[in-house]
Amino acid sequence: MDVALVGTGGWGKNCARVLSEMGALCAVCDVDAQRGKKFAKMYSVDHYETVEEMIASAKFDAVHVATPTSTHFELVSRLLEAKKHVLVEKPITYRSDEGAKLAKLAERKKLVLTCGYIERFNPVVNQVKSHVRNKKYGDLIMLEFHRENRSPLHIKDTGIIYDTAVHDIDTANWLFDEVPTMVFARAGRINHDHEDFASIMLGYKEDKLAVISANWITPKKIRTFGAVCTDAVITSDYISQQVKIESEEGTTTLENKKQEPLRLEIESFLGAVRGDNDLVVKPQQAVNVTMIAEAALLSSQKGVPIYLELK
Repeated sequence: MDVALVGTGGWGKNCARVLSEMGALCAVCDVDAQRGKKFAKMYSVDHYETVEEMIASAKFDAVHVATPTSTHFELVSRLLEAKKHVLVEKPITYRSDEGAKLAKLAERKKLVLTCGYIERFNPVVNQVKSHVRNKKYGDLIMLEFHRENRSPLHIKDTGIIYDTAVHDIDTANWLFDEVPTMVFARAGRINHDHEDFASIMLGYKEDKLAVISANWITPKKIRTFGAVCTDAVITSDYISQQVKIESEEGTTTLENKKQEPLRLEIESFLGAVRGDNDLVVKPQQAVNVTMIAEAALLSSQKGVPIYLELK
């Protein structure tokens, strides 16, 4: 299957590498002609400066969009109208109403549309999901996420909630297999044009909750989460892909065979396009994450909890 890539910047360069390794990359599109031509030459594919030019001249079945969030709605709309399947990086759009429009457009055109919530493809998340599903350690009642690092220089158009915390919002929804009814958040800004630290609490049914702490202040890169179950606490590291289980029987450490989540994500997307597997991140789920991010920003600004009714 031929896949075009739109955007070869901070994250796009990784997408280009993986698509090329899979033998799927057929074209790159980047408004930065110098950068786009560099990657086109590196991977022996054609370069286009605009999506319109690429649609008119290149032959491709699907597209991976890795551009700034503010561009997603317009770009993905054009690609869906051109009858192309789309994997767009998170969040699906900056505004949830625009994301809903894309979801409806993809459904009407009978196209695959998904969003890059890559942690769903991390082996540690799948391992915890398996334990939660079979209730091996009882019921899941609370999740705690920590995501910290220096501010990425290429992120200009959004703050840490839309760029970073959305990963853990999506993971929390997936592990609980439901959406929150309440959001309460505090956020602030130190070194960025937008908020660069935030703490978010998501309230689910039956008093279940998720607490997400994220910042672009601390120098050490941390990507961890803990799942508090009625019979054990499961702690996981996204980076090392290690899982530790603490129960009355003692502590058990589980090592996963390290896999690249990005490759697993793209493979799953292409499998969904071919009809080989179900879509993992459905459009409405991505829209829900954006709605929760909107509520978190509003809660932080107003200092009150925001109550939600999500699909």
